[in-house]
Amino acid sequence: MTTTHPPLAYITGASSGIGQALAQRYAQAGFRLALLARRTTELQTWVDQQGWDAERCRVYHADVADVNSIVGAGHACLAQQGLPDVVIANAGISVGMDTAEREDIDVMAQTFATNNIGLAATFQPFVAPMAARGNGSLVGIASVAAIRGLPGHGAYCASKAAVVAYCESLRGELRSSGVKVVTLLPGYVDTPLTQENRYAMPFLLSPATFADRAFNAIEAQTSYRVIPWQMGVVAKLLRMLPNTLFDKALAGRARKHRQGQGR
Repeated sequence: MTTTHPPLAYITGASSGIGQALAQRYAQAGFRLALLARRTTELQTWVDQQGWDAERCRVYHADVADVNSIVGAGHACLAQQGLPDVVIANAGISVGMDTAEREDIDVMAQTFATNNIGLAATFQPFVAPMAARGNGSLVGIASVAAIRGLPGHGAYCASKAAVVAYCESLRGELRSSGVKVVTLLPGYVDTPLTQENRYAMPFLLSPATFADRAFNAIEAQTSYRVIPWQMGVVAKLLRMLPNTLFDKALAGRARKHRQGQGR
């Protein structure tokens, strides 16, 4: 006699913001949860507040910027909870940079280590098992900032453009396997990542609203979606602008704060 478990969602960066909202949305849909964060004490406290026991949700410590750490967490999940149905590589960082400053090159390296290498390492333990099973969803969280480079935001924009290209490549590689690759591009979401921004954030969404729309896109196995759609329209219009007009449109725009600057 076999026991059928509810589906399992594996989510990185789950201690706050979008990751935490996605965890709540998947719990509402009846999924078991595997939640990853560096701040596991804080995350476990939040999980306990939700009333989720170890059968419903397990917390794993991982530093996404450390390949062995995040790959190890994936193998721990496989051993303890089984193969996820959905893997969401949500963990990411956003820090402004100035290429004229030597220390900001290190910021760029850290951004790519987290937002790109960490994303691929998040998926790595699950690609072959999902392909062998013939189904599953790998979800990369990019950003609408991937569509055009913003002044002072070179590391983040470049890393998120790389997320889009990487997920597109992976989708092609897995096309005949039954495994779906979903790329989501959030616009502005009210999280700790955006609350220090020094510029206007049109169409700002709550984390819960974003999570609900993201859940629907993932369930529909949409290959690429900007959330909210209005930001997708704005970004594509900006993409169509000649460089001279685009540069004028952004002239005087406040730059993303650099590390240690705050607001």
